[in-house]
Amino acid sequence: MGCLNIVQKIRVEEKTMKQQEECTFDGSVDKHGHPAVRNRTGSWFAGILILVNQGLATLAFFGVGVNLVLFLTRVMGQDNAEAANSVSKWTGTVYIFSLLGAFLSDSYWGRYKTCAIFQAIFVVGLVSLSLTSYIFLVKPSGCGDEKTHCTSHSTIHVALFYVSIYLIALGNGGYQPNIATFGADQFDEDHSKESHSKVSFFSYFYLALNLGSLFSNTILGYYEDKGMWALGFWASAGSAICALILFLVGTPRYRHFIPKGNPLSRFCQVIVAALRKWKTVVPSSDDKLYEVDGKEPAQNGDRKILHTHGFKFLDKAAVITSKEYSLEGKDLGSNPWSLCSVTQVEEVKCVLRLLPIWLCTILYSVVFTQMASLFVEQGAAMKTTIAGFHIPPASMSSFDILSVAAFIFIYRRVLDPLVARFRKSCPRGLTELQRMGIGLIIAIMAMIAAGIVEHFRLKYVQKDCLKCSSTLSIFWQVPQYVLIGASEVFMYVGQLEFFNGQTPDGLKSFGSALCMTSISLGNYVSSLLVTIVMKISTTDKMPGWIPGNLNKGHLDRFYFLLAALTTADLVVYLVTAKWYKYIKFEERNGTNNGEMP
Repeated sequence: MGCLNIVQKIRVEEKTMKQQEECTFDGSVDKHGHPAVRNRTGSWFAGILILVNQGLATLAFFGVGVNLVLFLTRVMGQDNAEAANSVSKWTGTVYIFSLLGAFLSDSYWGRYKTCAIFQAIFVVGLVSLSLTSYIFLVKPSGCGDEKTHCTSHSTIHVALFYVSIYLIALGNGGYQPNIATFGADQFDEDHSKESHSKVSFFSYFYLALNLGSLFSNTILGYYEDKGMWALGFWASAGSAICALILFLVGTPRYRHFIPKGNPLSRFCQVIVAALRKWKTVVPSSDDKLYEVDGKEPAQNGDRKILHTHGFKFLDKAAVITSKEYSLEGKDLGSNPWSLCSVTQVEEVKCVLRLLPIWLCTILYSVVFTQMASLFVEQGAAMKTTIAGFHIPPASMSSFDILSVAAFIFIYRRVLDPLVARFRKSCPRGLTELQRMGIGLIIAIMAMIAAGIVEHFRLKYVQKDCLKCSSTLSIFWQVPQYVLIGASEVFMYVGQLEFFNGQTPDGLKSFGSALCMTSISLGNYVSSLLVTIVMKISTTDKMPGWIPGNLNKGHLDRFYFLLAALTTADLVVYLVTAKWYKYIKFEERNGTNNGEMP
């Protein structure tokens, strides 16, 4: 009996050790390249580190970005339209760099290394900006507030300023798409419990982003508005340094995915192979198309992508010709420029299907970018004192942040379960595409609200003092900020989930970069739109809709124009969303929905 008890005890201990040493199902690895052990890596311990890192990095970024339009007008001497365009171009460049970061991450470096390198560049840019502002730009000391403008600057000083802010753009741009995907990597989507955590992570990630900007929009914004620019920039640099240190501290606990190589070559191989077989007839049966052997991993990761109809021309790349049949069992598929797998073809199809949806999100980003430029200028032309206390115009974006926090809670805890209860066919409530459509509708409402506020702001301007601010309180801007915040929860959180879930395993960072480049192009389109509107609306008697003195313009008409353009965009979006076909993955080997074997 004693021996039997010992044997049973050993078996229990072995079973317990097996449970403790269970590896993830999604193929992730630890820092040594070994299969990631579930209880030792990833999950919410690593996820929370990344969320805090994101909050601190966002605080640092918006410590510069949120008041950059005022820095350009008060310190650098630009007018309102020029400053709004400069901010739009800079913000656009931030997100253009996200494509570079995503490419390096997916192809060569992996997400961890990419995040670390670009965060280091981000820190260098912030330190450089702090030094440049303190030593050269904010002269005389204390200038750059609402009353005292700074002196002119030499070409070298201006060049140092632009090098600094574009280093910040490079660092933050390359880091942003990868940190979102790297955070999602910490949760095994093939495990029942962790897959739900992964969906929640994107909402918490966007919440962390907004809470991080809350401090910079209020406290830092207040001091910068008072002319303490160097103090604000140094605070941002300190926050970025803390974020980098915190990120590195979590190194032993992170899960990683090995980069899959250059996706551009895989895309080109499909196009070339399809063109070489342009006369080939595609077989009616999917089984006759080439796919790698079931025991081999697909080129985009551990999962193969199931064949879908549409873009039939590309299917020619996976058709096995008579010449290739003769090689079957030997070197079939050895020349990817002649024969590509179904998975490789579906990668290209996937990206092509995403593009129309992505294009429709650009105009939403045009609306979103007004919050950092024209909303601030509009607020500066309103009554900004309440009981003797000055409200910095940039700090009004705090209502956007509070709105985001509130609506994330309302959606996750109230709306999503309510919709799921009435729609039994969709247990997760609204789909990502439906949420993005709702975001567009709310954005239209935000622009209409902003236009109405501007209309009444102009009515409350003293006729004999066009240089004076309107007597309309800045708090009338609250509805437009709240509506923008609500639209972000539906649009940007939906985008993060949609692009991450609908891109192949080897292109996850690219999916997040699509969200960033949508914002980027939105900023460039906004800059172009402002330029066109100013050229068309400027006459001998009228200084344009957005002049240096907003009391002489018609900013309300610009807001109504954006509302009309977004409405047209919504119609196009509804058509493309109905046309879209969701990607279908083959289950990974070993997947058992989280149950122990």
